[in-house]
Amino acid sequence: MKTSISKTSVKGIWSKLKKANTAFNKIYPGDRPDRQAVHTVYGGAHLFKANTAHALGEIALRNFVSYAPDCFTMAEALQLEGYQKLPTKKKERKALLKKLLSQKKAGKKHPANLYNEVYQRVINKLETEAVEDFRIDFEDGFGNRSNQEEDEAAAIAATETAKGMADQSLPPFIGIRIKPLTEEHKERSLRTLDIFLSTLTEKTKGQLPNNFVVMLPKVTIPEQVESLVAIFELLEKKLKLKTGSLQFEIMVETTQIVIDHLGKNPLRQIITAAKGRCIATHFGTYDYTASNNITAKYQLMNHAVCDFAHFMTKVALSHTGIWLSDGASNIMPAAPHKGKKLNKQQLKENKATVHRAWKIGYDQIRHSLWKGLYQGWDLHPAQLPIRYAALYTFFLESIDDATLRLKAFMEKAAQATLSGDVFDDAATGQGLINYFLKALNCGAITEADVLKTGLTIEEIQLRSFSQILKKRAVD
Repeated sequence: MKTSISKTSVKGIWSKLKKANTAFNKIYPGDRPDRQAVHTVYGGAHLFKANTAHALGEIALRNFVSYAPDCFTMAEALQLEGYQKLPTKKKERKALLKKLLSQKKAGKKHPANLYNEVYQRVINKLETEAVEDFRIDFEDGFGNRSNQEEDEAAAIAATETAKGMADQSLPPFIGIRIKPLTEEHKERSLRTLDIFLSTLTEKTKGQLPNNFVVMLPKVTIPEQVESLVAIFELLEKKLKLKTGSLQFEIMVETTQIVIDHLGKNPLRQIITAAKGRCIATHFGTYDYTASNNITAKYQLMNHAVCDFAHFMTKVALSHTGIWLSDGASNIMPAAPHKGKKLNKQQLKENKATVHRAWKIGYDQIRHSLWKGLYQGWDLHPAQLPIRYAALYTFFLESIDDATLRLKAFMEKAAQATLSGDVFDDAATGQGLINYFLKALNCGAITEADVLKTGLTIEEIQLRSFSQILKKRAVD
């Protein structure tokens, strides 16, 4: 076909555009393919022990089976779809489940199948890896104590962390939350960080736990982040740590970090000030709602002011590689009556209270998932089962459709790659891969479920749509 413009005449145009495209791709490299924890448990530094994660898992499992002895009770408490049609007698429920499990195809769409899958996988998760991420808290969960108390707590927490590393009892992700770098707390914050890291590296001969991170709360201006980066550089040099090994997260919990004094969203500027060390933002539900003059009764994760902040954060940081996390529910699944000798009325009230809290937590987590936020906070071990119940229900209820979609998508992409055609829909491909990665990492699905998509375990472990295509092209 005849064209009017020669390649030579547009050479300068393409050269200029290449610089702009390259600069854009550097700012927006895409979502990180690394594993992201689905939750973070915050616990006071004065309470932390090397086996804390294991202890929390035991409490979570005990609470779950106590108030949901079977999948039907769980479904009723969370009001899962179709729960109203369930049989009410134990014998009938047992017979139904036995019948459904014996069927290979017929009856697979019965809601009890989903309930049982979720229930069994939640129990397995609580038995094997109840806590994915833990933050040793020197801020809200620790409170304002004397300098001597915080010094001692920092040293003891570091010692327990070192013991956990040696015992391999730490969760996959771990870190500390220091106090904010405000004028009031900056000196205390630095001292705690210094004592913790100095003690830890002394006992581990310069090693940090896997996926170690520092949480910086109540960030309002880029200068606070710049200061933390400078402090990290000093500590890395002093403690002979590898340059860049210290990373951090920031809390989004003030109105000023969403809209600043100039009427702009400053998050991108704050992330730039981190010089590549900031890996995530976590939302502080209660500080943020309080700063919006929301009264305590309505300081909930699914409040509209929280949705606004989340969407602003997502738009500002989308495709930058920064992970996003929602906050926590402050409704604890704690039974009001304690002790072993409780009467029927007290047992009934305990069950109703726990189930009510489960339902609130479940709905709030599902609301977060609806917004595309796959991580959140947990403040009590009894919240862990519902964290996983919400996640597993979310993933498993649409796994069949997602499997067919990914399989068809990969076949189309592979055909285009082999024929030399340009396949320019990598973002969709990575999004589908991420869906299965998130589900696999948190225990919602198994490797067998992944294989149904046509991907191999080796391919899914590449965690990258483009890398999978390149490997298939070579093979």
